[in-house]
Amino acid sequence: MTIAVITLSREGARLGDLIIREMPDARLYLHEKVDVSLTGERFAGTLELTREIFAKVRGLVYIAPCGVAVRAVAPCLKHKTTDPAVVVVDVGGRWAVSLLSGHEGGANDLAITVGNILGAEPVISTTTEAVKNLIVGVGCRRGVSSERIVTAIRDTLQKADLDLSAVRLLASVDIKADEAGLITAARELSLPLRIVGSQEIRDSARDFRHSDLVKEKVNLPAVAEPCALLAGRRTILLIPKTVHDGVTVAVAEESFLW
Repeated sequence: MTIAVITLSREGARLGDLIIREMPDARLYLHEKVDVSLTGERFAGTLELTREIFAKVRGLVYIAPCGVAVRAVAPCLKHKTTDPAVVVVDVGGRWAVSLLSGHEGGANDLAITVGNILGAEPVISTTTEAVKNLIVGVGCRRGVSSERIVTAIRDTLQKADLDLSAVRLLASVDIKADEAGLITAARELSLPLRIVGSQEIRDSARDFRHSDLVKEKVNLPAVAEPCALLAGRRTILLIPKTVHDGVTVAVAEESFLW
């Protein structure tokens, strides 16, 4: 089943094009009044389109206001175990909101995937995920195996007496987005992988240790520590970077207002 990427504007069409370029199973739907030369299926009304495809797709990404998405899917809803994932992205590409079927339907994962593609902030409100407060930043050499990454993460947490169940995200830099070992490690640990932009790290004024070696290799001041800090909200560095057999791990903690 496909992912439907639905947009009502020229700005949204550009974002939608970026998404479908990175997601082979995604299909772009453009409102008939959107004046762009991009290839996509045209539609006249959001309500009618949603009604037509809702039960046929694995997920829907609306690049539109949340209200538009809510009104479109409301008549189609049946149950959280059968409804497709619904994610909403603002036309500025700032936020990727997991709106519906977050856990059971995969909208949380879809929001992170879309967020990684666009450099947007994934917004996830599922309680079982939102109360987790640890982010593990990971840097690694090219070609490192998933086993070594998993071992490095587990050892780091164990030595600090931290539980893997409290980890909300793994985080790494965009130049590692296609690293097979990292992707597999995230899957084996059942954790989302959040990608942080290289430029965001370079521009950050956050306090993290710089590495001459990382600067030489990938032209970045560091990877594990800034990724752990920048992938969350109100973060503090809990465990500075530690190196395990070619894998660098750091852990940040998010503070809750309560």
